Amino acid sequence: MTADAMLLAFPSLAGLPATILREFSGLKQMRVDKGTVLFRDGDSCQGYVFVMYGSIRVQKMDPEGREIVLYRVEDGQTCMLTTSCLLAGRSYPAEGVVEEPTELVLLPAARFDALLADPAFRRFALGMISDRIAELMALIEDVAFGRMDVRLARRLLELDDGTHSLQLTHHQLATELGTAREVISRILKDFERRGSVALKRGRVEISDLNGLRELATQQV
Repeated sequence: MTADAMLLAFPSLAGLPATILREFSGLKQMRVDKGTVLFRDGDSCQGYVFVMYGSIRVQKMDPEGREIVLYRVEDGQTCMLTTSCLLAGRSYPAEGVVEEPTELVLLPAARFDALLADPAFRRFALGMISDRIAELMALIEDVAFGRMDVRLARRLLELDDGTHSLQLTHHQLATELGTAREVISRILKDFERRGSVALKRGRVEISDLNGLRELATQQV
């Protein structure tokens, strides 16, 4: 792990004192495999996580077993819940699952506390939280007030990699959108009747891209 690698992934760290950057160069970089559960609801926080590249899905499950994706931690990002837990001395209130092979750097909790005394690092850490709060507010607004068919159309378009064939289940889509699988299945069946999608086992194929885009532009 080098200071240059950290600055490349996190350019906003450039304002830190050279002594802190040198300390970062001594931190161990870890590779985590897809499917690894990094933390569970109730776990204690071991340190501040910098994601060099990859994707970690942070999700919350209700008592009935339904899940909602709160946000993802991807290239050049830190985890808001981790920061919050470190600041408050509390355990995790959600779960973090690795979605693809991920490289991360862990700053021990004690060093995180000490580095908060540096104004540049404090601005960096709190700035990362600020960005996530804006995303969570948008999610809350979507869940509380959004039309589910419009939200689903938007999510299908976001997940499309250009092949118009999405390898995912109704349960996965329900988790993405914070609703029940039955709701997603009903709306997808309606989309299929309209000719917007074709439903296969474990796959959703987009048949009418323009129609889906038109629905996605409607007000929620």
